[in-house]
Amino acid sequence: MSQQAARLVVFTRTADYRHESIPAGTEALRRVGAEDGFEVTATEDPAVLEREVARSGVAVVVFLSTSGDVLTPGAREALRLHVAGGGGFVGIHAAACTEYDWPYFGELLGARFDRHPQLQPGTVTVADHDHPSTRHLGARWRFTDEWYDFRSAPRGVRVLARADESSYEGGGMGEDHPLVWCHERLGGRVFYTALGHTAEAFADRDFLAHVRGGIRYAAGRRE
Repeated sequence: MSQQAARLVVFTRTADYRHESIPAGTEALRRVGAEDGFEVTATEDPAVLEREVARSGVAVVVFLSTSGDVLTPGAREALRLHVAGGGGFVGIHAAACTEYDWPYFGELLGARFDRHPQLQPGTVTVADHDHPSTRHLGARWRFTDEWYDFRSAPRGVRVLARADESSYEGGGMGEDHPLVWCHERLGGRVFYTALGHTAEAFADRDFLAHVRGGIRYAAGRRE
């Protein structure tokens, strides 16, 4: 890998519920990143995260199903400076269950996890196809996941896809149930997808294209 390659840092630390899909997700992100020309570093150590994000060439930081309070003060500041300086951030699934006591992270991600029904098939409705994470999808995407509800819907974001609560049991947000979104409010590009609970998701062609598109968006790449 060229020393000039853009860098992708994947963070997977958990201090609360730990998803069994994290190893599969990490390996998938390594493959996707390498295929797109990123040098990929994966870590669960906030000291390593702080050091890596402070290095030059970091295009995107990915929080893959992190949970609980996982950052040191130094790592928090490194992440904030990364985004403020135009760096990208991607949150996948339980990233919304992370750093509840840090207001900046709630603003960064856009919403906080509240609850979910049991794992089951359901339907994603694509609201915006003019984005690299969704343009490969049809209007409706059948998927199996936990269908996260959030404490409140994200505000000031570009909603890319919603959950169709009529397609599964136990939804709690109603007709307007954002599931995937992005924004550029804090200096860099931020993408979040609530999908990605299962290891099988990271072998699904459409889901991998969805995540790949989110990373490309966060990195500021044009297709």
